[in-house]
Amino acid sequence: METRILGDDLKVSAIGLGCMGFSHAYGAPMDEEEAIKTIQAAYNAGERFFDTAEIYQGVNQDGSTNYNEELVGKALHDVRDNVVIATKFGIHNIEGKNSTQEIAVDSSPEAIRKSVEGSLKRLNTDHIDLYYQHRIDPKFSPEEVAQVMGELIKEGKITHWGISEATPDYLRRANKVTKVTAIQNRYSMMYREYEEMFPLLEELNVGLVAFSPLANGLLTGEFMQSKFPKGDLRAGMPQFTEEAIKKNQELIELVTRIANKHNATPAQISLAWMINKKPYIVPIPGSRHLNRIKDNLAAGEIKMTDEEVNEIDKMLDTIPMSDVFGGSKIKK
Repeated sequence: METRILGDDLKVSAIGLGCMGFSHAYGAPMDEEEAIKTIQAAYNAGERFFDTAEIYQGVNQDGSTNYNEELVGKALHDVRDNVVIATKFGIHNIEGKNSTQEIAVDSSPEAIRKSVEGSLKRLNTDHIDLYYQHRIDPKFSPEEVAQVMGELIKEGKITHWGISEATPDYLRRANKVTKVTAIQNRYSMMYREYEEMFPLLEELNVGLVAFSPLANGLLTGEFMQSKFPKGDLRAGMPQFTEEAIKKNQELIELVTRIANKHNATPAQISLAWMINKKPYIVPIPGSRHLNRIKDNLAAGEIKMTDEEVNEIDKMLDTIPMSDVFGGSKIKK
């Protein structure tokens, strides 16, 4: 499996595995034993970069809480020294709402320290390789958060830190206090707003871990429908309405044509497009299905020239697209 360096020295798989879906946001949680086996099989297939978060939780059939971090910890315990585990702090659900509707943020030093201890316990590990602030908390400055991150690094509880949904000013200010290894921002063929941050990432030597790189599955070409099971967050996403599906047909046809040229799948081309664009971009697609996880990993072997990537960008600039899910609302 091809590897990449995030920041100064964090070596990760060129394509990571977003583990959220095993227990959170895509309907009922996957059976725990099957989820653990799937994560372990992903490791055996070459995956070395696994992403989770303290807020990724579901409810099992017996009413117990399914903690995503616990799944990851159990699955990778025996190979812990061979993998990079990323998790996140700073957001929590609001009673009566789910995390696709509205979430609350809390990056107070007290909350961060409580979160890191909880994550270490659930992951059954003595350190976290990459610890993200999950969403920016306007009540605390980037300098304050970065100070706590520096303390946690000195204490050995984390080795690197990052910011999810980072903005340029926030990143620059935080990085001055404690070196930021990566930002984790939404990025895909349908959501390219953060490309304007590329020069800053290169200036500061900060990686981009791309979440939702397949636009929540739309870019696989396999979800051209508007009906999803109960509890699946895609049911409320704008790219899956009947009108949007029609509007996005030309996009899927474009990606499919490029995929046929490379003897690949649309999902693989969507991932290869971004990892061939910049050496510091690492997508983290998620799936409960081992065959799709293996297909996603294989995208790391697809080579594109700069000219081909630029040509795809030009087509994406002009092709019609629907709105795409931009994230949960933050309670002010």
